[in-house]
Parts: sequence; C-alpha cells; structure tokens
Amino acid sequence: MAKTVLITGGTGVIGRRLTQLLLQQGFQVSLLSRSAADKNLPNVTVYQWNVEKGHIDPKAILTAHHVIHLAGAGIAEQRWTDERKQLIIESRTKSTQLLVNALRSTRHNVESFVAASAIGYYGGDTGDRPLTETSEGGTDFMAQVVRAWERSAEEVASLGIRMVKLRIGIVLSMEGGALPKLVQPARLGLGSPLGSGQQYLSWIHVDDLCRMFIQALTDKEWQGVYNAVAPEPVTNSTFVSLIIRQLRKPSFLPKVPGFAVRLLFGEMAIVVLGGNYVLNKRIQEEGRFSYKFTGLSDALADLLGR
Repeated sequence: MAKTVLITGGTGVIGRRLTQLLLQQGFQVSLLSRSAADKNLPNVTVYQWNVEKGHIDPKAILTAHHVIHLAGAGIAEQRWTDERKQLIIESRTKSTQLLVNALRSTRHNVESFVAASAIGYYGGDTGDRPLTETSEGGTDFMAQVVRAWERSAEEVASLGIRMVKLRIGIVLSMEGGALPKLVQPARLGLGSPLGSGQQYLSWIHVDDLCRMFIQALTDKEWQGVYNAVAPEPVTNSTFVSLIIRQLRKPSFLPKVPGFAVRLLFGEMAIVVLGGNYVLNKRIQEEGRFSYKFTGLSDALADLLGR
C-alpha cells in the first residue's frame, strides 16, 4: 500500500512541485488547507485546518505516514510593519504547534516529520563567512523568525517521531520566488546587480530541493538540521551576469544603489542586499544525496530553457 504524505503549505511554489514529484513516485498526497477551492486538486486529498482557530481535521493525521511542514507567511511579500512581523512569526509557530498538538492527541502512523526552515537562521547578512549547520544563529529579525520556527518543531522529536529540518536557501523556480523577478528586467535588457553586487546568494534548484524533501522522508538516516543549498554559492553580480548570458541579452547598466532599495523596501531590503555564504556540509559529508544541479549555469539553463 502506498504511503501518504501530508503537506502543509502545499499550494506554494515548493509544495506544488513536491506534490507532482511525490505522485510520480507512487506516494499518496494529502494537503492541509484553509480554502475549499483547493479541493479541486487532481489526485490529492485536501483536509481543512484553521490555524487561528486551532482546528485541524483529525483524518489528516490519521491517514498520514509522513508530514512535510511548509506553511508560513511569505518573508518578502510585504513591507515589515510590526503587524506583518508578528504574522510572519506566528504563521510558523502556531501552525507547528497545531500539528504537534494533533500528533500528541491522535493515534497515528506518522514515521517522519520534515520541517521547512531557512538559512535566515544565520542572519540576513553574514558576508563571505562560510556557514555550516553548526554555525551560530544570528540576532536580526530573520534569525529570530527562524529560531522560533525551529524551536516550535522540536516538540515533534519529543513524541518519538524522526524529525528533519531543512534550512532552505534561495529556491530557483520560474513558478515564483526570486528568479522571475530577476529574469523579467533582464529580458528587457535592464538586468543589474543590487547594492554592492558582492553579497553571496546560497541557492538551490526547486527540483533538487523537492528531491531532498522526499529523501529526508524515506531515508531513516536523516535526522536533525541540514542546509538545503547547492554546493556553490555565487555573488549577486555573478547571479545576474549568468541570467543575462543565458538569455543572450546585453546589459550595460550600473548597479542599483543600496539606498534606493532601502527606500523602496525599508527594513525588508536586507532580503536582497544581505548575503550568506552557506555550505551544505552535512549533505556532502554523509554522501547520501546526489544533486542534479550543482552549478548555477546548469540550473539556469534548465529553468530558463523550458
């Protein structure tokens, strides 16, 4: 009998691709959603939950063998007002607590719980200092969000369920996220580095990330925290240059100055002006996962050539 994977946040960029790959590999997929509209998804069972009201359909837990927790308000979707900051944190911590409570109070067959986290754990801007899974966490807002997010997931392990946390870098997909926003001006010949252009971007192709989630579900050796990034971080300037080269477009524009980005985005500008040189040390050392896309050129060729 096929194992069932329960996904939260399943209608986002990662969740949609992950669902496709899981179905292709013979898993059954169920989603937790607030929206009844999601019930029309083909080959997917949708259960209702409401994080604010603390409600979750118990059948979602009863039928699951694995849980992938992706839910959380987007970090870079709106300016960081105090209200938005609170929503960003609580959408992660409260949803995790609701899952923990449901797992604690329901007889279930859940074997593994894989939680999305983020390299923001190390801080929004850590320069060119190499960071691994054992590096200290940062102190800014992004780090506070991720620390609270990870802390809320720790209770899963106390229930005797194998738990994995993937600290995700910049996910490359043409279905959403950062890449389409960089590609659009480049197609018009307006591609340009942001700020100094020297800030490092630790990235991962969406397919490699989804394959990593699936392997974390099924390989019982996976445990604890992993940096979900490709092996080769690049600078913002290199990133933009490779996009321009892949699109065969000219670009002679100067860098977009940091002050202009800060005027536009406020405190949230750290998301694009900051950088992290994050290494996938555990994945490399343990040697149980093979990337399809280790270099940015190949990843962009795949995504922009579709």
